[in-house]
Amino acid sequence: MLRPRITPCLLISEGGLVKTVGFKAPKYVGDPINAVKIFNEKEVDELIVLDIDATANGRAPNERLISQFAVECRMPLCYGGGIRNVEQVKRIIALGVEKISLGAAAVDSSDLIGATAREIGSQSVVVVLDVKKVARGGYEVFTHNGTRATGLHPVAAAKAAEERGAGEILVNSIDQDGVMKGYDLELAAMVREATSLPMSVLGGAGSLADMRALLGRCGVIGAAAGSLFVFKGTYRAVLINYPDHAQKEELIRAVLPR
Repeated sequence: MLRPRITPCLLISEGGLVKTVGFKAPKYVGDPINAVKIFNEKEVDELIVLDIDATANGRAPNERLISQFAVECRMPLCYGGGIRNVEQVKRIIALGVEKISLGAAAVDSSDLIGATAREIGSQSVVVVLDVKKVARGGYEVFTHNGTRATGLHPVAAAKAAEERGAGEILVNSIDQDGVMKGYDLELAAMVREATSLPMSVLGGAGSLADMRALLGRCGVIGAAAGSLFVFKGTYRAVLINYPDHAQKEELIRAVLPR
């Protein structure tokens, strides 16, 4: 039986672990490798690592740093940032990464999703949709760290990704990023209804109650979070944390059939 996944997402900038608000003003919060070691001890479901500068700055993936992540990680690892071609994908997978995340490249190169899926299998291809609210209450996919509009609605982008061979969708709300006041449930439900692919949602989680609300609305999907798992308390003190077994089971029971 499929179960919801509770997934930390680490944002990397210039080799450091950072957190952003609305994709802006990255705040350094520590050593990302140390965070991975702590998440190992907490037995997380999987880990997403996104290099937020690579694509925006036209830089290739930092394979040395990715190798360090892969060596330390004892859970499935998804990496994204700066990937432009299948040769890069092959090298990253060879380092020990289980999934590849494609954002701007999936939009800019209509063939890359399919070519990547043929090379490593659809189950290892995650398409990230960074989504922002636009005029008249609509939504639009943005790339390059939220600076470049694509003209694509997230529903159309999700359907296109599925048709081209993606194995998973990650919906990331730019507006909710780092706010810690809850997911954009309307956006999440909209994309969930549009695709049969496994899906995760990122952006906005400030408590386990927010995750419960997301899973209650969308069912068995992945609830991903950044700030929730690196900050603690009103003053956002840096503390790597993750739900314990009992807390996870309580979340999962909220959506599994009885």
